[in-house]
Amino acid sequence: MLKKTNLCCFSPTGGTKHMGEIFCRNISEDIIVTDLLKKEKQDQEECDLTVLAAPVFGGRIPSAAADRIKMLNGTGKKAVTLAVYGVRAYEDALLELNNLAKEQGFQVVASAALVTRHSIVPEVGADRPDAEDLKQIESFAKKVEEKLTAGTESEPAVPGNVPYKAPMQVAATPVTMEGCVQCRSCVNICPTQAIALEDGKIVTDLKKCILCMACTAVCPEKVRVLPSPMQEGMNAKLGPLKEVHRENEFFI
Repeated sequence: MLKKTNLCCFSPTGGTKHMGEIFCRNISEDIIVTDLLKKEKQDQEECDLTVLAAPVFGGRIPSAAADRIKMLNGTGKKAVTLAVYGVRAYEDALLELNNLAKEQGFQVVASAALVTRHSIVPEVGADRPDAEDLKQIESFAKKVEEKLTAGTESEPAVPGNVPYKAPMQVAATPVTMEGCVQCRSCVNICPTQAIALEDGKIVTDLKKCILCMACTAVCPEKVRVLPSPMQEGMNAKLGPLKEVHRENEFFI
């Protein structure tokens, strides 16, 4: 088992971080977490392995996650990439994540597309990760460790296309309902600075919002939600996926 991994994760609602931690616990004794939601450049500790974990939004890596990865220094560092998605599809996201990693100097030794609960329609993938997922990630971690021990430097081939598909278009932002106590939790966590407290009201800039749902997840009063028409539309669109069991995919 490795001594230490650095989990660099962009995890607005916690699902991506959870999947990254599962992998890291199976390959290393200690985990250092670098929170890519933070806007400032962060120091990176020396570790045996860097794990880059990002969610999938509409088949792509969120623009804010890409921006934060570009602030990392991967020179001379080996990395495992994890694209985490809510059942629908991951499309170009894993290839994009790998290309971002390589542009920063990381040597990508293994990759995975992992399935978790959907952040907007939580009934989709509600039981993920399940016991079988945990077994698969454990097995993947062992294979990655064996590859590192053997000194094999081959880069995994992953699905995806260049040019990437167009980024997801945000049609509406989460809104703040009655009961807001103006604690600024949503303002502070927003990775794109799309939310502000102005004249006693929470306002959101549609042009900056990436619909990451971090603000809804962090709201202590649970009054930060998607507009009803949008939530109903997402429920209708993604509802059929409730019965779909997508398999994790691993690339070494």
